[in-house]
Amino acid sequence: MLEFERVAGYLLPWEFAPSWVIFCLVAVGLYLRGMQRQRHQGQVVGYWRPFVFLLGVGAIYAVTQTHYDYLSQYMFFTHRAQHLVLHHAAPFLIALAAPLPVLAAGMPSRLRQLPGRTAAGRVMRPPYRLLQHPIIAPLLFVGLIYFWLIPEVHFDAMLSRKLYQIMNWSMLLDGLLFWWLVLDPRTPQQGGLGYGMRILALLVVIPPQILLGAYLTFSESVLFDVYAVCGRAWPIAPLTDQQLGGLITWIPASMMSVIGVLIVIRYILSEKGDVDGGETEHERRVPQP
Repeated sequence: MLEFERVAGYLLPWEFAPSWVIFCLVAVGLYLRGMQRQRHQGQVVGYWRPFVFLLGVGAIYAVTQTHYDYLSQYMFFTHRAQHLVLHHAAPFLIALAAPLPVLAAGMPSRLRQLPGRTAAGRVMRPPYRLLQHPIIAPLLFVGLIYFWLIPEVHFDAMLSRKLYQIMNWSMLLDGLLFWWLVLDPRTPQQGGLGYGMRILALLVVIPPQILLGAYLTFSESVLFDVYAVCGRAWPIAPLTDQQLGGLITWIPASMMSVIGVLIVIRYILSEKGDVDGGETEHERRVPQP
């Protein structure tokens, strides 16, 4: 019983943040409702896309609303792992699942078409297009990583609950925008970004992440003294903590882009393989909302 209570304690939020809980619950609720509606309409939903989507949302919840959030506030390398999930892995999985048609099906019928028709939707369209520009998106993707790792900025963010939440939300939202841009299941003919630009966007974000990760890994001085001020969750040397964080920033983050390139190449091969049939694999497997 004591062991169960101990494990359950790790699954509880370190600092309860309603915004993260609401985001995860709404995302899962809309998705499951959309799946049910699509099944009732005779549409094939499948299993791997729901699994990937729910895994992505679950990963977001795990690093923000469990005891792991404590570790991410008191260890640099666990903080970098948290941002690897929020900025790379979870948005990657969600975008790969192509969830928009299912989420749209889960919304109340009177709301499904509102975002593009209301005044608010028209106001949001230009900023969204700017953020999804193939030059702006990679710059913002890399720039946010660098910005939050400026030692003075990082110090303030880790000591302020409000700034800490802004930092984490900015990483998640930017990750969702970037990975949706490059993993968009729509073909260029359907309105998606051209495949060449997707590959270029994925490749240009690799060198800055490698340089930053290498700098953190091989630096001979401790750059983030906030963890000395607050204390570390585990008794490891500050430079070792920083080196581990640098490796996380360097290797897995860069590998995510490589995997993304392979997926885009798969899109290209699938489209070319189906061109004689008149309907591409993307058109068959991705219903439009």
